Amino acid sequence: MSAPAAPKKVNRVGLEVLNYRGGKTTLCAGCGHNAITERLIEAFWEMGVEPSQVAKLSGIGCSSKTPAYFLSQSHGFNAVHGRSPAVATGALLGNHTLKCVVVSGDGDTASIGIGQFLHMVRRNMPLIYIIENNGVYGLTKGQFSATADVGATLKTGTVNELQPIDCCLMGVELGATLVARSFSGDKRQLSAILKAAIAHNGLSVIDVISPCVTFNDHVGSTKSYAYMKDHEEPLHELDFVPGFSDIEVEIGEGETRTVEMHDGSTLVLRKLGADYDPTSRMRAVTVLHEAAERQEVVTGILYVDPARPNFMDGLEIVNSPLATLPESRVRPSREVLAQIVEEFR
Repeated sequence: MSAPAAPKKVNRVGLEVLNYRGGKTTLCAGCGHNAITERLIEAFWEMGVEPSQVAKLSGIGCSSKTPAYFLSQSHGFNAVHGRSPAVATGALLGNHTLKCVVVSGDGDTASIGIGQFLHMVRRNMPLIYIIENNGVYGLTKGQFSATADVGATLKTGTVNELQPIDCCLMGVELGATLVARSFSGDKRQLSAILKAAIAHNGLSVIDVISPCVTFNDHVGSTKSYAYMKDHEEPLHELDFVPGFSDIEVEIGEGETRTVEMHDGSTLVLRKLGADYDPTSRMRAVTVLHEAAERQEVVTGILYVDPARPNFMDGLEIVNSPLATLPESRVRPSREVLAQIVEEFR
């Protein structure tokens, strides 16, 4: 007689981790983007988010394939190059109850999509915006992207002489209320950041250094695995306690700082070297500039403000998703339109 099968492990909404997976990746073996996908699967499963309540969006590039590899039961839309912020904004206006995650790349965000990115940031749209940053255009054979550091070299020996665009710096300066940087190879840190972003009620900009093993993982690259291992400077150790959980986190000796999210979740930051305040916008800007001068990559939660209202809060729209309302409620009558026109005479 065979032994009974072990019970399957499920999350707080009764789903297995299998329900959070997607299709098989077609990216290169060892690509950092695949590691990000695994962290996304874990984070959404551990947070108990219903896949049907998630909208995934992307633009064009290797990074924009990522949404196909997680949450296959979620809503998804692959937008045109650099336009995912506008499409995500429209999706949230149609149904603000969805948890929206946008996966973009350094080319998709910092070049053709830079205008859309900036306006999304200043509006503090309530979504998770992940930049899979490898410093090159992978789909077009590895030219430098706008995030490539001065002095970085390609496999061909070409040296980048242009100043890089720092998406985290722009996020902090222009209004995102959670800004973080991580490394695709740092499982624990990236997982905690993603769970904090899921709980956050505003725009989360997460810049993830994600090495391209085909075009940008060589000596001379500042976005390679070796470079990140030698130059990464974590600001703190991170732990995240969801509001629905009473599990104690393991925090070692040393000073800690806790940030309470709007839903009751707790972000715990344990001091490493520097005395860092993630709620100070000026401190975040200074740290990013100082790290650039030292040629280091600081990682962790750079800035967080869970209290500031987001764009949807300011609109004061009804609780029901606009996309589900009958036409009689969303289409003004002829009399109302006439009144509006008259007011502009």
